[in-house]
Amino acid sequence: MFNNYKKALSLFTAVFIAAGSLFSGLSVYADEPTREDINAARMAMSASTDSIPGWPEAPKVCSESAVLMDADTGVILYSKNADVIHYPASTTKVMTCLLAAENCSLDEIVTFSHEAVYGIDRGSSNVGIDEGQAMTMEEALYCVMLASANEVASAVAEHVGGSIEHFAEMMNERAAELGCTNTHFVNANGLPNDEHLTTAHDLALITRAFNNNETLRRIAGTNHYRVEASVSQPDTFDLANHHKMYPGNNYAYEYITWGKTGYTNVARSTLVTCAEKNGMNLVCTIMKCEPTYQYTDTTELFEYGFNNFQKLYVSDNEDSFNIVSSDFFDTESSIFGSTKSLLELDSSGYCIIPNTASFDDLTYDISYDTEDPQDIAKINYSYEGVYVGGTSLRLLDSGTHEFSFGTASVSGNVEPVGNTQTDNEEKQKVIYVNIKTVIIIGIVAAVILIIILVLWLLFRKNSYSNRRRRNILKRNRRYGSEFDDFDF
Repeated sequence: MFNNYKKALSLFTAVFIAAGSLFSGLSVYADEPTREDINAARMAMSASTDSIPGWPEAPKVCSESAVLMDADTGVILYSKNADVIHYPASTTKVMTCLLAAENCSLDEIVTFSHEAVYGIDRGSSNVGIDEGQAMTMEEALYCVMLASANEVASAVAEHVGGSIEHFAEMMNERAAELGCTNTHFVNANGLPNDEHLTTAHDLALITRAFNNNETLRRIAGTNHYRVEASVSQPDTFDLANHHKMYPGNNYAYEYITWGKTGYTNVARSTLVTCAEKNGMNLVCTIMKCEPTYQYTDTTELFEYGFNNFQKLYVSDNEDSFNIVSSDFFDTESSIFGSTKSLLELDSSGYCIIPNTASFDDLTYDISYDTEDPQDIAKINYSYEGVYVGGTSLRLLDSGTHEFSFGTASVSGNVEPVGNTQTDNEEKQKVIYVNIKTVIIIGIVAAVILIIILVLWLLFRKNSYSNRRRRNILKRNRRYGSEFDDFDF
């Protein structure tokens, strides 16, 4: 009987404790902010770009940090808590695939180690590859970018870096090269780690580099992909892109080119996306957002960028750096008739500015630290102190034309047009000239002429002196002692 009483007391105590814990948990939960509260607080955070005079007013977004950047120039159109450090989750894999593409060929074979398969959190994203199986690097990249497969990301890291630890070092080195200042990676898949961190701005820089790789854009921009069975991997399976802004999805956006999702409990939703419209190519990075607002935030920011900014090519609007040489070179002379200016603005350089601004509103500075030997200087433009793009001042290619008198000789990038007798007669009237060569030859010829002139003057002076001496001697012989004391 005592034992029954003891059991009953124990059961009552257990139930009482459980009930207390439940009510305590409910009390704590009641004190926690709801998702709506979190979104409202984050929407109240202002974008730093709103402080730029004349800049378009930005939309309110639910993400704690976000950046909208031009993919080619790096011009920032929208910035909110851009340098606040967050967990990147699976957007880490953008860097993983970038390093793989930069260091490997697509047909290399990636073999799965025990660590790659079993070193990930159980239940995290995977495609079910077993230890010892293998696939091509191309198939691996599809698995990583579309299905966010963690075991495949680890296998790729081991293949490229020899170990996940060394690959993480490579990731950090590459991030620094790209200009990242607040990024530190410790794994290839983005699973939670207190030292695995980045920012919305740094993530945008990494995304830009990924976007510059045509192969990676093709892979990441695929909505569905089938991995075929092989001798080293016996299963055929289909991959569906986790990103929900592709066609056919609930948050489809017609201008999307590619993107990558991420989510962990500590990171919340993270997202990187690229979109292109009317020749403008934009990158959007979202960090620490409640699902599924990362998609609506991204769409709002893309629309903000495409609708409020314009792309102006510098060469079409700038005349301060053009050398107007037509008055000197474009003459009827057959020597200079076809010669162009020696310098030009790179026609691909552009600026992105608000629709309400004009090119005349921009200021510029010049840098002579250029990587391309053909570039003379780099011209950077700013609007209200904010960098908005630029271009290069370049030397024209002077080696594309040769000339011979009587017949035009064409080489390099210039091709003759037509093959009729009339065309040939017209060609015979054209002489292509390398103006640099003409100038150099002229300088050399001038130096030679000056040397000849100097030598001739010296010779003439010596000749005159000798003639005068002979005349004096003659007179001395003729007049005898009259010149005995003459000092020669």
